[in-house]
Amino acid sequence: MRTSIIKNIDNPVQFKQLLLTWAQQFREVVFLDSNDYPQQYSSYDCILAVDAFTSVKTDYHNAFEDLKQYQQITNDWLFGYLSYDLKNDVEVLHSNNFDGLKFPDLFFFQPKKILVLKGSQLEIQYLTLCDDEIEEDFLKILETKHPKFDTQYPINIEQRISKDIYLKKVSKILEHIHRGDIYEANFCLEFFIENANINALEKFLKLNEISKSPLSVYFKNNKQFLLSASPERYLKKEGELLISQPIKGTAKRFLDPIEDEKSKKQLASDPKERAENIMVSDLVRNDLSRTAQKGSVKVEELCSIYSFKQVHQMISTITSNLDSQYTEIDAIKTTFPMGSMTGTPKVSVMKIIEELEETKRGLYSGAVGYFTPNGDFDFNVVIRSILYNQENKYVSFSVGSAITSQSVPEKEYEECLLKAKAMHEVLS
Repeated sequence: MRTSIIKNIDNPVQFKQLLLTWAQQFREVVFLDSNDYPQQYSSYDCILAVDAFTSVKTDYHNAFEDLKQYQQITNDWLFGYLSYDLKNDVEVLHSNNFDGLKFPDLFFFQPKKILVLKGSQLEIQYLTLCDDEIEEDFLKILETKHPKFDTQYPINIEQRISKDIYLKKVSKILEHIHRGDIYEANFCLEFFIENANINALEKFLKLNEISKSPLSVYFKNNKQFLLSASPERYLKKEGELLISQPIKGTAKRFLDPIEDEKSKKQLASDPKERAENIMVSDLVRNDLSRTAQKGSVKVEELCSIYSFKQVHQMISTITSNLDSQYTEIDAIKTTFPMGSMTGTPKVSVMKIIEELEETKRGLYSGAVGYFTPNGDFDFNVVIRSILYNQENKYVSFSVGSAITSQSVPEKEYEECLLKAKAMHEVLS
């Protein structure tokens, strides 16, 4: 059981930063920030969940079944993540590439303390075992001082796959496409820092400031961190409605408004970018149909252009109504991993990218989010994100692009560098 009380907040933007700074004392933290981005499907401006009462942590073996049981037993708010390598629970696949991060494949926790901000209204939900701490905690948050960070030394960011090797690997993917093995593949490369000692809170605040993404996440599980400026929604459930918003198609932003508008229009009419997006939207449509009520799958918008601080993106919105014979975990399992991070057909592509990529994706291109007590959920796609294992001093961020028959390897490489720009800026 939870005790719920409402508070009014004078300065919500400042309060969010105080909230996240106050949260640093806890072992488990999930902070989700919509950054006031105008979006139809946002439920909250920000949510903070801290301090695990119970948790589940597992590798991919029977991971979805373990999650289903944990969710049914707790019947409460749960926050956590699904890593990309849960693909091995869904299909007969393997992940044998290098893993410098060593995160569990799945981690969720039932927080003792949840704070939800919508406009100037803050809802505080504490488990009854600690609800006597509500007023004291609220005062402590208001008294929190903005953090001061030490100047840090230059950091050496390395690239796992050199440009030459990247171009060769993309050419191999194109051979698969021309042979008809696959139609599209999302191919990723990793940037990394060894012997790293970074301040995760500082780096997240910087990344969030320069990106202002609608599905940003600060995640901490003891010494494992995710700092995410994701613009992409993987899957959301509201009642019986499921919503997926795959991104495929990227263009530069420009300071000059005329150049910026031109870039946006070029993206909207680019046949290659539209083909990428339509292929993935079709895959998402097929995935959703596996648990949908008959005739309920709809493409609400196709190839719409959304502008973010760093880039313009092409986004489609596909919805369905979940058939009552399926659970919310079934809806996730039958659509995971998300089509925008794999390609089509999904299983064939996942086998090929496992061979050609040199890093285990782990939490990158997985999903972070939450379940509500009534079985609704909302998950992002983990992209534009920095991952950090403080224990083994390893920092990683990966970027990818969709390879189709029209791809030019050089241009795909340039797109990867464009997507990596914000993380480079934050870490350099």
